[in-house]
Amino acid sequence: MNLLLLEPDQLDADGRARLSGAALVHVREVLGKTVGSSIKVGVRGGLRGRAEVLAFDEHRLELACVLDEEPPYKRPIELVLALPRPPVLRRLLQHVTAMGVRRVVLCHSARVEKSYWSSPAVAAAEIDANVRLGLEQACDTVAPLVETRLRLRPFVEDELAPRLDARRLLADPSGASACPCDVEGATIVAIGPEGGWVPFELGLWADAGFLCVNLGPRILRVETAVIAALARLG
Repeated sequence: MNLLLLEPDQLDADGRARLSGAALVHVREVLGKTVGSSIKVGVRGGLRGRAEVLAFDEHRLELACVLDEEPPYKRPIELVLALPRPPVLRRLLQHVTAMGVRRVVLCHSARVEKSYWSSPAVAAAEIDANVRLGLEQACDTVAPLVETRLRLRPFVEDELAPRLDARRLLADPSGASACPCDVEGATIVAIGPEGGWVPFELGLWADAGFLCVNLGPRILRVETAVIAALARLG
């Protein structure tokens, strides 16, 4: 944890925060803070800054917060991701949040196991917990929007195809062009499941105006491909 993320209702009008539970344990046992120590803090969806530890015991942590910094710039990148295996999803939500993606859409595809959609990893609370870890890692306070689409075709045809406000890229080993670097402006990048998109799906993306690009000659796991694509685009 590089930043202690507070919920808006945890901060008083005078800038005081009183915490207990996991936050208290982390500050005491992991960060090793004591009364008088300074901690990086931020309010979810708002400003960040520093806080002084005013009181500290086994039951409560009291902070005096000064919030005077804007959160880091969030890149205008939207990630469309075929739902990966639950352990991979948990890690990826942390990674893409830390990398500053604005929106994540988890979608279905022919090679996505239907059982993945019933996993606890897709539950709203679990998604939020992993997004929170990504925010704390990157000292950010503004979470990406995370959405799900269980039907790929209407999502691509009805929602993405009309999108003329953003560059549209499909990262796939079949792409003839290399994924561009340091792109300007809004970008949507779609990455498929382990095993890739089936031919029908590749055609669906092409018809929606997505340019098929590759990440090099090697076949990458989804987790690696996502990080590689975001690093190049950013």
